[in-house]
Amino acid sequence: MEIYKELLKRKKAAKKTFAILIDPDRQDNKQLTQTIKCANHVKVDYFFVGGSLLIDDNLEKCIQTIKNNSSIPVVLFPGNAMQISKSADAILFLSLISGRNPELLIGKQVITAPILKQTDIEVISTGYMLVNSGKPTTASYMSNTNPIPYEKTNVAACTAMAGEFLGMKLIYMDGGSGAETPISTKMINTVSKTIDIPLIIGGGITSAKKAKENCQAGADIIVVGNAIEKDNSIIKDISEAIQSI
Repeated sequence: MEIYKELLKRKKAAKKTFAILIDPDRQDNKQLTQTIKCANHVKVDYFFVGGSLLIDDNLEKCIQTIKNNSSIPVVLFPGNAMQISKSADAILFLSLISGRNPELLIGKQVITAPILKQTDIEVISTGYMLVNSGKPTTASYMSNTNPIPYEKTNVAACTAMAGEFLGMKLIYMDGGSGAETPISTKMINTVSKTIDIPLIIGGGITSAKKAKENCQAGADIIVVGNAIEKDNSIIKDISEAIQSI
């Protein structure tokens, strides 16, 4: 089944989804293999792969390691136009709708589109929204945009609504890598009530309790990266919390 159709099916059934975010530059092979093993054991739904800034060109190697050790689908979460691999199952075709940088609204996408057209990768158009997390993040710096203020729930809701009206299939609200302050449940709840498409929440989720709270507030897909890099034993706790809803 296509990944997007599966996400829609899960949303309709009120079944929450758990994705592990893998930054190819931030996990060595031993650590990655252990993370994959844990993910397989607790039946994580997806691996998201990508980063705001990749230095060591480990993207393809990372995806192949996942593919060789797991049947969990791999979805590209690209930080720039170069983060493409034919080995992935799908790509979040991101447009940074929270910012006003035309390069990340449509410019980079024009460069990437003809390359993706020649692959079998499932392309999922995604409205990407950065939310202030209490400190500058790599994503906000590299994108040269201001994130949505933490308390401006109506701005977030209207931005997500506009993204859906523009034809986006997913909305991804992100506090950024290593977020100090996770996106508020109030903002998640407001946005989730405003749109009909699946809502992804990432950034600053460091516990099973927070993951569950976000799901109860209206998140359809929870993405955890940094916390797992520090301690992959929490994969089991977060997975069980999400599956319990």
